[in-house]
Amino acid sequence: MFIIIRVFLLFFLAFFLELVENENGEVMKKKDILSLLNTFSLEKDQFMVLGDASIVCHGLKRECDKVEIASLVDFSNPDVEVHVIDCLRDYDCIDNFLFLDLKNCLEEKKKTNIINDKAIIKKIELYLETLDTYHYERELKEKGYHLIGGVDEVGRGPLVGPVVAACCILPDDFHLDGLTDSKKLSEKKREFFFQEIKKQAVSYGIGIVDERRIDEINIYEATKEAMMLAIQNCSIKPDYVLTDAMKLKIDIPVLPIIKGDLKSITISAASVLAKVTRDHMMYDLDLKYPMYDFKNNVGYPTKKHLEAIEEYGIIPEHRKSYGPVKEYLEKNEVK
Repeated sequence: MFIIIRVFLLFFLAFFLELVENENGEVMKKKDILSLLNTFSLEKDQFMVLGDASIVCHGLKRECDKVEIASLVDFSNPDVEVHVIDCLRDYDCIDNFLFLDLKNCLEEKKKTNIINDKAIIKKIELYLETLDTYHYERELKEKGYHLIGGVDEVGRGPLVGPVVAACCILPDDFHLDGLTDSKKLSEKKREFFFQEIKKQAVSYGIGIVDERRIDEINIYEATKEAMMLAIQNCSIKPDYVLTDAMKLKIDIPVLPIIKGDLKSITISAASVLAKVTRDHMMYDLDLKYPMYDFKNNVGYPTKKHLEAIEEYGIIPEHRKSYGPVKEYLEKNEVK
């Protein structure tokens, strides 16, 4: 009985979160609000409906019970033609919807400090930072740094093969539309960007730490070692390094950035160099051991890979300290 009541309450809560009252006290569903927004002369990528951790509509402003809409544009800009009914401080009410740009929305949510807003605050912060992936580099150059190296790695999770890192220094006039975290790119785009980055880079270096070293010192330490090798292998050394959340003890300044492969163009470039380099190594390994399907899983523990381990055993390139491989060795008493 308790379970049934709990399920009912959860269903009711989910239904409630999909509703919002308009200024007349009438209940509006999220889809109705979105339908109304679509009647405005606004570009679809210029606004988003904000709520708590899930994207639902509800009033959050203390001085206004209207639906909250965050916009990617500043509606105080006279060049933006919108129907403004009323204004509240820095916010514009458009057809009874409260609008504010994302930057102001972020600041307002931080001031209000509602627990349920923590997830959406993180989403907005990440989105705003990814709108300008050159801002870390720009700020550092204004401080006098000229050779900024982005560093990233690939290959922490696979059961086989090395961890590979790359360091990349880009020129001031670098431009490559669509460059972002390598995991978000198709293989075709990665291959194209791989060649373009190498062609345009001021300098780049690759660091490779094999499976034996990973087993010896653990993957975290091996990753740092690969990153430091990548920096050392640059023909022109950086005077500042940006990493994807990894702290490094080296003789030049280092700034670890959480989700750096999305926020910094140089880290994005490094992620592509590292990813494609390692993938090519796994494709070569697939020719030698086709039964493990390395050309598709690049060493990760997919179902086919794990089944192949059970059927064919392990190969020298497997990481013996990793769970499934270690379990196989213990089960079969292979030294």
